[in-house]
Amino acid sequence: MPPASVIPTAESLRHLREHAKAGTVSWRRKLMYWSGAVLVGLVAVAFAGLADKAAHVRTTLMHINPWLMLLVTPLGLALSTWLTRTWFRGAQGSGIPQAIACMHLHDMTIVDKVLALRIALAKICLTCLGLLSGASIGREGPTVQVGASIMHTVGRLAGLTDVTKQRALIKAGGAAGVAAAFNTPLAGIVFGIEELAHSFEQRTSGTMLTCVVISGVTAIALVGNYTYFGHTYSAVPVGASWLAVVVCGVVGGLCGGMFSALLVRISRGIPGAFGRFISMRPVLFAALCGLALAIIGLLCGGMTYGTGYMQARDIIMGSDQYPASFFLFKLLATLISYCSGIPGGLFAPSLSVGAGMGGWIAHFLPHTTPGAVVLLGTVAYFAAVTQSPLTATVIVMEMCDNQQITLALMASAFLAFGVSRALCSHALYGALAVRFLRSAAPKQKPQPLVTATDTHRN
Repeated sequence: MPPASVIPTAESLRHLREHAKAGTVSWRRKLMYWSGAVLVGLVAVAFAGLADKAAHVRTTLMHINPWLMLLVTPLGLALSTWLTRTWFRGAQGSGIPQAIACMHLHDMTIVDKVLALRIALAKICLTCLGLLSGASIGREGPTVQVGASIMHTVGRLAGLTDVTKQRALIKAGGAAGVAAAFNTPLAGIVFGIEELAHSFEQRTSGTMLTCVVISGVTAIALVGNYTYFGHTYSAVPVGASWLAVVVCGVVGGLCGGMFSALLVRISRGIPGAFGRFISMRPVLFAALCGLALAIIGLLCGGMTYGTGYMQARDIIMGSDQYPASFFLFKLLATLISYCSGIPGGLFAPSLSVGAGMGGWIAHFLPHTTPGAVVLLGTVAYFAAVTQSPLTATVIVMEMCDNQQITLALMASAFLAFGVSRALCSHALYGALAVRFLRSAAPKQKPQPLVTATDTHRN
């Protein structure tokens, strides 16, 4: 007969059963999270394909007759605004402010509505409608909201009730969306830390890193290990060439900071009769924005339509030349597109504006490689708009597969960030998230949005 010390008691057996059950639940949840990350990658690739098809349809229409855009763009933006305001509230704008706001909301019923799968599907369809119509928008910001929606839904299906863990999944989904959209896994991680999170917290970082890796691998498996803007080998040796770092940082900071300040000011409402007209006739205002976009597009030969990806790639690779006015017209088209209220992001258009600005600056700096100046302009403007210098640096570095220029990129990005902060004291996405919080939950006092960019200043 075995000694009494080795005979399992009822209490120890119950403890073993509970431990085994908890382990089973934990693994079941992990498998669901991993499946959700795969789904984020699949959806991001499908979204990219749909966006390309929408751009192809727009190009076909322009080949038939460029003047058709005077009809297509106003009608497309009006329809998108009407659908957003009538059926899909929460789908408007970039999608990044929604993801940030949902990480600060206490009322999870509002989060469930904003990150519902029907809103995510509408975000994809309406962004593609905007691209077909010729709006200067991107798909990367919307992919952040879509990724956050997928992971939030997975958390609900897994029976997750802990608010901290729910927010961790939202952050992981948003970061995975960036990684899959750009094929930039490091940028996805940095974006999750710098833009979506307050700090790098151990209890949530593992989930984010895992989701970024899995969604990134999924995207690579489907479309290959491509680089968004190809491969560049430009360098900025220490010396006179670093004048380009200063010039691009200052000019990019001024342009990006003014752009952000304008968007933040407009998001708070325009006073006077014009502001009342926008609030009372949003669909008509969107149509007028579409008409303005069509006119700008006709003046520029269609260069300002869509994401601007092809133009940015051509400028960065040096395969085509664009007039100095391109980046100004593209900036104006992006501002009008965002003010119209349609779903669509700022990432790709901002990269395009920055590349155009860098190409213009390169004419005045013959002692520096033109390709390097273009990259510096791209990262400077992008960092100034988003006020996320680390994310901007890593995104541009990974998109061009060029580590030789990393230090110069970072210096230009942080200089542009400082100039932008002097013009716009609040980070764009954080300010837009606060506005979204107040409109989504007016009775709830939102938490202060302190992001990593706020810590750069201190």
